[in-house]
Amino acid sequence: MKIKVIFSLFLLVEITSVNAGLKVGYYNEICPRAEKIVREVVEEELGIPFYNVGVGPGLVRLLFHDCFVGGCDGSVLLGSPMDSWSEKSASKNIGLRGFEIINKAKMRLEDSCPGVVSCADILVFAARDATQIMLNANYEYIEFNVSSGRLDSKASFKDQVDSSLPAPEDNLAELKKLFLSKEDITVKDLVVLSGAHTFGLSHCSSIKDRIYPSISDTLNKGYGYYLRTRCPQYVPVDDVVNLDIQTPYKLDSLYYQNVKSLTALFFSDWSLLTGDDTLPLVDEYAEPVNDWDEDFVESMKKMSMLNVITDPTKGEIRKICSKVGGY
Repeated sequence: MKIKVIFSLFLLVEITSVNAGLKVGYYNEICPRAEKIVREVVEEELGIPFYNVGVGPGLVRLLFHDCFVGGCDGSVLLGSPMDSWSEKSASKNIGLRGFEIINKAKMRLEDSCPGVVSCADILVFAARDATQIMLNANYEYIEFNVSSGRLDSKASFKDQVDSSLPAPEDNLAELKKLFLSKEDITVKDLVVLSGAHTFGLSHCSSIKDRIYPSISDTLNKGYGYYLRTRCPQYVPVDDVVNLDIQTPYKLDSLYYQNVKSLTALFFSDWSLLTGDDTLPLVDEYAEPVNDWDEDFVESMKKMSMLNVITDPTKGEIRKICSKVGGY
């Protein structure tokens, strides 16, 4: 088995100094089994060997949609898709999944350590665990420690969703404007985090303009015709298609080979080929031997520190993740 261990003490010290109160092992004394309990729930829901294949991509996407909208504060967990004020009801958040996993972990933690572990931290732990498990499916060990001590927001930020999240049709300039507006996020992080498009599903509505009325020049023609079989033009149902048809359930770097061969699903994926600073990274990660997995972990760590709340006058620890105050 190939062993890969990541040491990021410098990054940890640097980030912790900015986000006072967060640290690796924050719950070791006050709720010693906190991370273990979340891990157990993720493993139960993911199944062995990965029968519920949507869980991993779902949790990673859920964290991304939380952190990029106002920060990693659990705001995406509030309310329901039926609540007009909730981030869940925003068009870009339709199809988010994993809420029931966070709720299940929260219930167990409330039984074990009432009022101690925030929903924001549970989401970070769950996405970390899903990432680590799916990377380990490639027969390599990736150490992935995350800082904790976040508090939950007291509000949801639906009005920020559209301007804070990328769209499948975004060009590189639009992607850069969005990603680089986030503290400490770089062009490299943009390319690395785009690699999450190596697993999971997308609705056909996100790509129909690439295959109808004609197949886009930014898409491999054979792949375009395949997509037409999965996404017929005139059907009332918005079906889904795998982001990666070769290894749809693996978190791997094959995505970058797909980008180069024009078989990546979104226009935003193709746009990575258009930048002098993004194309070399795509080339690097498309090589058979590369460091994308370690880089993905580091970029996930950076993302998980975006605009966290540690001030108890500004945040709280919810009892129920979908409700402010939890009651």
